[in-house]
Amino acid sequence: MKYLSEFRDAVAVQNVLDMIHRITNHNWQIMEICGGQTHAIMKYGLQELLPDKITLLHGPGCPVCVTSLNTIEKAIRLASNSKVIFCSFGDMLRVPGKEKDLLSVKAEGYDIRMVYSPMDALQIARNNPNREVIFFAIGFETTAPAVAMAVHQAKESGMTNFSMLIAHVLVPPAMNAILSSGRAKIDGFLAAGHVCTVMGVQEYTTIAEAYQIPIVVTGFEPLDLVQGVYFCVRQLEDGRCEVENQYLRSVRQEGNIQAREWMQKVFRVVDRRWRGIGIIPASGLGLNEAYLDFDAEYKFNMSDEDVKEPEICISGQILQGLKKPDACPAFGKTCTPESPLGATMVSSEGACAAYYKYRRSHAG
Repeated sequence: MKYLSEFRDAVAVQNVLDMIHRITNHNWQIMEICGGQTHAIMKYGLQELLPDKITLLHGPGCPVCVTSLNTIEKAIRLASNSKVIFCSFGDMLRVPGKEKDLLSVKAEGYDIRMVYSPMDALQIARNNPNREVIFFAIGFETTAPAVAMAVHQAKESGMTNFSMLIAHVLVPPAMNAILSSGRAKIDGFLAAGHVCTVMGVQEYTTIAEAYQIPIVVTGFEPLDLVQGVYFCVRQLEDGRCEVENQYLRSVRQEGNIQAREWMQKVFRVVDRRWRGIGIIPASGLGLNEAYLDFDAEYKFNMSDEDVKEPEICISGQILQGLKKPDACPAFGKTCTPESPLGATMVSSEGACAAYYKYRRSHAG
């Protein structure tokens, strides 16, 4: 297959669905990790096309959604400085903090700019040598190499007016945390294809062996997803627990070696707080000692603040696969995309936003 349309071909998708129906004899719960996968599942109604014995759970696969509330508050404090140009991806502007979001800060007259990459922020810093420019660096392993390159370029060119609020998170530790908690019954995973494009698949072997659970690296189109489910169910029905790669057109076993080298050069692994979940050990990336001058938290001597989630918001349970979005009493009522209580209703990859956009009422 060479064209995107082939991965949306209804006949091909139905053929795989028929295969899934033929081999499914037991009840299985499979968690897709990536929010992009969640949106595709909801958009194309894939859950309803699968056997009743198969339930898809939505995991912590949206970097906007898992950025902690205390990190959002730090971003708001940094952006509320008249000497700062604060740069962020668009999705982050509407993520609610304790009392307001970054878009509200922008409306108050502070200089907050939406950018599409860390390189955009770096260029803004070059163009404004007398202003401090801060980039809000969020994302999984997918976006980390570009951030590493931007920080390295800033250091090499001797820039002193550029820094980053780093909030990068790592997928495998989150999978470990969810499985080790024992709270959610998860029989298999559809791993995030874009993350594995960078990192490869080696890290997942340890998880599959430790928890005796199949993990299938999967793409984002309907055919990708149903094939991923088929591979996973086939393993489960056979009693196997292996790592399989459905996303062969993008993911190599070793990942992108050069990208991983840049990450190792610039970052160190740190504990990270995940929104709605709490601190997961060794689940984040922070700038290492050589690049510490570009860490906004260090540069501005910022302290941590324990900020509580709204009690009515169950986004943490949704991100762990414990509940579906429409189980939240606020869903579609006091929590909507126009007036969100949690990040899962804001982000273009958030599970609540997917349910609201594609199916307000979802059984399960």
